[in-house]
Amino acid sequence: MFSGFKVLSLTDRAAERIKAIMADADRPIAGLRVGVRNGGCAGMSYTMEYAEAPKPGEDVVEDRGVRVFVDPKAVLFLLGTEMDFTTTKLASQFVFNNPNQTSACGCGESVAITPVSEDRIPARA
Repeated sequence: MFSGFKVLSLTDRAAERIKAIMADADRPIAGLRVGVRNGGCAGMSYTMEYAEAPKPGEDVVEDRGVRVFVDPKAVLFLLGTEMDFTTTKLASQFVFNNPNQTSACGCGESVAITPVSEDRIPARA
């Protein structure tokens, strides 16, 4: 759908963590599926799951040796997002640095995201 630029990118930390998780999976995994769903106090939350193969219509992002499948319903919400993995004294988690996110709830479990409009879609290289 958006060939010519990446819907999302990964930091080195995120890629290394995804590789480690996939290596420990109990079945063959082709990559990680990322999306968004309605819910939570701010309206939406990010989703992640193992992907054994791409589904029809998904964007496939290959970055830093990791394959990420992006749910077609989430593309306009994730366009330009950087996925990171952070570790603090209290938690280790994936973090989405999303330029389309307008707010987040206090607990950090849900976000408000404005989809990218056609006039904000980057020109293809």
